Formats: sequence, C-alpha cells, structure tokens
Amino acid sequence: MSDSQSEGGSLVLPDLLEVCGSALKAAQDLGEAAHGAVKALVVKDDGKIDASALEADQFAVHGLAWFETYVAALREMLAWAERLEADGALGDLESLILQAAYGEYLSQMLGGLPMSQVEILRPIDLGIPVQALIGFAGTSAVMTLSGKGNTASVREAIAEHITHGNYGQTALGDEMLDMVRDQFHRFTEEQILPNAHEWHLKDEFIPMSIIEQMAELGVFGLAIPEENGGLGMGKVAMCVVTEELSRGYLSVGSLGTRAEIAAELIRLGGTEEQKAEWLPKIASGEILTTAVFTEPNTGSDLASLSTRAVKDGESYKLTGAKTWITHGARSDLMTVLARTNPEEKGYKGLSMFLAEKPRGDDANPFPAQGMSGGEIEVLGYRGMKEYEIAFDGFEVPVDNLLGGKEGQGFKQLMATFESARIQTAARAVGVAQSAMEIGMKYAHERVQFGKPLYAFPRISGKLAWMAVETMIVRQLTYFSAREKDSERRCDIEAGMAKLLAARVAWSNADNALQIHGGNGYALEYPVSRVLCDARILNIFEGAAEIQAQVIARGLLSRRD
Repeated sequence: MSDSQSEGGSLVLPDLLEVCGSALKAAQDLGEAAHGAVKALVVKDDGKIDASALEADQFAVHGLAWFETYVAALREMLAWAERLEADGALGDLESLILQAAYGEYLSQMLGGLPMSQVEILRPIDLGIPVQALIGFAGTSAVMTLSGKGNTASVREAIAEHITHGNYGQTALGDEMLDMVRDQFHRFTEEQILPNAHEWHLKDEFIPMSIIEQMAELGVFGLAIPEENGGLGMGKVAMCVVTEELSRGYLSVGSLGTRAEIAAELIRLGGTEEQKAEWLPKIASGEILTTAVFTEPNTGSDLASLSTRAVKDGESYKLTGAKTWITHGARSDLMTVLARTNPEEKGYKGLSMFLAEKPRGDDANPFPAQGMSGGEIEVLGYRGMKEYEIAFDGFEVPVDNLLGGKEGQGFKQLMATFESARIQTAARAVGVAQSAMEIGMKYAHERVQFGKPLYAFPRISGKLAWMAVETMIVRQLTYFSAREKDSERRCDIEAGMAKLLAARVAWSNADNALQIHGGNGYALEYPVSRVLCDARILNIFEGAAEIQAQVIARGLLSRRD
C-alpha cells in the first residue's frame, strides 16, 4: 500500500472537505499576514499608496497578487467540491483533483510560487512574519494536504480516471448552461477542430461561413440585453461558450471578445440612440467590431495616447497611429480611443469614438479615405490578423462620440475591463483544455519501448496535473463571472482569473509539446499551434506584470 493511501485503500483523504476547509482558513490567515507585511512597505500613514515604494518593492507587491490569487483559487475549489457534495455528485476523481490542488498550492505557498519561469516568490519576499509561517506550516490540515495531497500515487489515480476523457464535473448547476456547453462542444468538434490547424498554417481569415454560423448560434449577443437584440444570458454563459470555442481555436473564441468589448462600451457608456443603433447589429453579427486603443509607443500606458481627434463642424478628424489592432481589416465598426483635449496630458483628455469603416480584405485591408495600414505577421493567434493603422484626417460623425461627451473615454474603457478579463480568462481555460486533450491523444497513440507514452508515470503525471490546474482556473473564472452577473464589483477577481488562467494555458501547452517530443516542434502537429496561441494570453488584455500590479493595488486599497 502506498504511503499516501488510507487504511481502507482509498487515495482520497478521510474527511477531505473538512480538512480542506481548515487548510483554507490557514491560507487565508497567511494571506492576511502577507497583506499586512506588504502594506507596511508601500502604504503611507495617511492610508495612501506610496507610488515610489510601490515601484521599488514591485516584486513583493506583485507577489501579493499571486499569493492572494492562490488563496482565491483554493477557496473556489472548495466551493466547487461543496456544490458537488450537496448534489451527491462528488466522486473519487473530483475528490482527488481537490486534494491535489490543495496539496500543490499549499506547498508552493510555503516553498516557492512561480510568478514566471524565472521568478519564484517565497514567503520571505513578502515579509511574512516568521511566527505566521510557523503557524501556517504547523497547521494539521496544511501538513496533511501538503504531505499527502499531490503525491505520485494521487497523480497516478487521477491519470487512471481521465484516461478516457473525463476530466471532472464542472458543477455549473444550471441545465441551460449544460445544454449550451453541449451545443458549442458539438459545433467545435464538427466545424472548428477539423479545420483550425489548416487556417493557422495558411494564416487565413476564419471563413465567413463560420462567423455566420456563430452569429446564428447567438455568440455575439450572449451578454447583450434582450431589449437590445441580444440573448441576455450573462457572463457565465459567455465563459462557457468562449471556453468551448477557444478549445477549438483561440481566434474563434476571440471573435466574441471583439463584440464583447464594443457592446460593453456602448451598453455602459453610449447614448440611448447609440444603443438602439449599434447593439442589435453587433448581437446579430450584421457588423463586426474591433478595438482600436493601443499605440506604438504606449502599450499599457494609455494615459500617454497621442492620436488626436479634432472637431471640425459635424465631424471629428482623427490623426495618429495605432497598432496591434485585431481583426482590423474585416471589421465594420471601430471603437477608437483618441485625445480630444491636447491640454490634458493624462486620462482626462481622452474620448471614445464609434468609427464606421468599409470592410477590407487581404488585397485592400483599409479601403477608406484618411486611413491606411498593414498586417503585422505573428507566430500564433492567427485567423483574425493583426494590423497597424494610420489615421490622417479620418472623419467620424459628431453623433458617434460615445456618450455624446468628450473626456469620458478612459472612464468608459475602464468600465469594460472586468468583462474583458473574465472573457480572456475563459479563452485561456479553453486553450488549457485543448492542450490537455491534444497531449492525452498523443500520449495514447505514441508507442515507445513497447507501450504507449501514457503508461509512463512522468507522462501520465503531467496530464493529471493539467487536469487539476485546468479545473482550478475554470472554477476561478466561473466565480468571477458569477460576481459580474450579480452586479458586484469584481475587478480583482477578474484579474486573478486572467492572471492564473494565462499561466496555466502556457504551462499546459508547453507540457503537451514536451509529451510530443521532437514531433511537437513540427508545424504539422496541432500542438505547435496551441503553444503559439497560448503564449499571447499572458500579454494581451493586460500583461501578467500589469495584471499583478492592478490586483495588488486593488487589494491594498480595498481593505482596511
């Protein structure tokens, strides 16, 4: 009998939910200690954050974001298991996933948490008092789970459960959402997966026939209210759909992001006339949208945007350069962030515009007066294509100033960040799932030394941990979506989901390629595409470093 087995022979720890509950309380207490230690470094006596200290102690500040993300992940995993238990559906696989998650994350919180491949966060970096660490490490539940939660035997047991493609119940708790998942799972299996790699290798646009089918299925209007022509299903439904589509091809899942950003801007910041004009067209797929925010020298520093919008009679004339514009050529409507007040050098001088344009193609991407640009060739995330755009007197009607008032652009954009990051987390979950499934398929098919790769513990163990961590980020993402649907502020929660899910997507893809060995490096194998797609998730919608900064500032500002 393995050391990790109980006397009854089961690898599932006795009283698992109770043990995890005790360990979670200890983790939350340690998180409070970390928060207090970092706060002492960067918050002044008057309660305001010291910007210079925030930068000087950036490793600790970002570490706090990661540390608290782990605590939130453990909390949501326990909540997931408790929902299953209440429904009489907590099986051995789900129990093993739960204890492996707790075993690994608790151990990392004590010994070292990877913020990136070259940055390991340790408790000493956060300034956690020694007594708090001793108390945490000495907690019976923490000792039990860190010692027995994620052993080789546990991973082997998980591997046995998932070998036929059962990766654990998601516990959505809603038959309608289960039906939606099934519908989009079939669509992905039939329409996307057989073609995605060819689209990637040829660097082709996703066919309009696919987009038209997505429109018929309601993808672009999922979260748009019914009174505005959408389905009004909310953010959890959006996550379920996005996850399934991204499992097939990240760019297909990301088509919904274009609509999500534009619709949120208009729904939250537009005039009644703008809502009536644009939301039904976005929901139906009649028009395709793109976000035009980033500039060559600004990146995440939106306060430094220099593209100008000058009012001239009944229109604004836009002049300036934009870059990394996804689906820019084939879009019909651009949401453009530009500076209307040159005297205001920061956020206050920015305004948002709903800029119409004719749909372009490869031969002529921007057939519009006052507008030009070209494609940026990329490693992955193909299918919509990336562009740099130059505006030279491009005209936008005055009526297309979002909200009808200048200077509101940054505020309007900030209001959409929660939804955009939740949706990006869901995309990352889909990519993580895809990598796991591709790795699983190859591990069964590839025979070495007389048996399939999956028979070797270090291969099956990789896939077992992929299943655990994919479930972790799935539950964290669903939680942030439920918070949003309940109209509760969730900027921190959405950021945490995006931060961790992006790391897991990359980890899964990297390990799936490792399972392929040399074949994984060949373009003909889909895992090469998934690896390239996974890498962008840690960059767009807020690079991991920016995301950690935003989370930490929120944590330090939100608490007493």
